Amino acid sequence: MRTSKRQIQKLNTRKKIIETAYKVFSEKGFSVPSSIIAKEAGVSHGAIFAHFPTMDDLLISLLSDFGDKIGASLHALAKKSDSAENLLKEHLKVLEEYEAFYSRLISEKTRLPDEAKNTFAIIQSTVAFHFASVIEREIEKGTVKKLPIHMLFNTWMGLVHYYLLNKDFFSDSGESVIKRYGSELLSAYLNLIKK
Repeated sequence: MRTSKRQIQKLNTRKKIIETAYKVFSEKGFSVPSSIIAKEAGVSHGAIFAHFPTMDDLLISLLSDFGDKIGASLHALAKKSDSAENLLKEHLKVLEEYEAFYSRLISEKTRLPDEAKNTFAIIQSTVAFHFASVIEREIEKGTVKKLPIHMLFNTWMGLVHYYLLNKDFFSDSGESVIKRYGSELLSAYLNLIKK
């Protein structure tokens, strides 16, 4: 079945709105009016609502898109029995790509609508699932200390979130915390959990 020119245009507009919303939400927070997203995207204000009936729908679509990207990259590694180190490197890589958005997400999580909070919880569960599958194999091989997996996961997330939420302590305003400290965070964490 061929895609019409109009369908392609609609898909491109939707993609442009989502890409712009990532940027605008990252910079200004999740309470930004839709008119600003429309202006930044170079589309009519009505185009936003033609694709996303509410701002919550747009936010949920963004979170789903973000979750799909994290899930896909971690799934491929976890499935092939890869190491915890490689899985965590991939996790940092995806977070670095969306660092401003993810930082905003974790700092404003409590103010999100319930459905967006649920979507965020699903993202975290997906990351935890892939983390657990790799860590369990490493524990069985004897390369990682036998500790409760939820504690290993929460320690990793706590470490990453601490640096992201306190970016102003660790880097200049425009510099990526993950780019600057990612390898150090990974190394320190692996030293804590490896036998």
